[in-house]
Amino acid sequence: MAEVSDRPAEGRFEGREHRFPVRVYFEDTDLSGAVYHANYLRYMERARSDMLRVGGIDQRATFEAGEGSYAIASVAIRYAAPAKLEDALLVVSRIRRVRSAGVTIHQRVMRDGLVLAEADVVAALVAPNGRPRRQPRAWIDIYERLVWQGEA
Repeated sequence: MAEVSDRPAEGRFEGREHRFPVRVYFEDTDLSGAVYHANYLRYMERARSDMLRVGGIDQRATFEAGEGSYAIASVAIRYAAPAKLEDALLVVSRIRRVRSAGVTIHQRVMRDGLVLAEADVVAALVAPNGRPRRQPRAWIDIYERLVWQGEA
């Protein structure tokens, strides 16, 4: 069994907010040394996946049982400032809205409290045939307990 220190970094919940640390590596940057714009989406995807796993939603088991998987239905992202090589970032994720087939998540990528990028992401559960399907009731219950009540 692997030592705790050998395990991948993972985020944690503070109340209803999921916090996920990220380090900027050379491969994340563009020619100017700033994080390439699409990599913010990668950081957010990792944070969302970790949030679901830590929160008790087993996406892998649902997929392997042939019941479907999440697909991103929409992303509205805003960039405010660049991240640079070796920056220590924090992706903060909050559940904003729960629907029968999907969930809206607000995410911010931050450095030392400064918002560098933020997005509203809608993830929909889709059946193997690609059609939206209802989320398991247990998942909806988890999301409803996590819905953010405060300001963005």
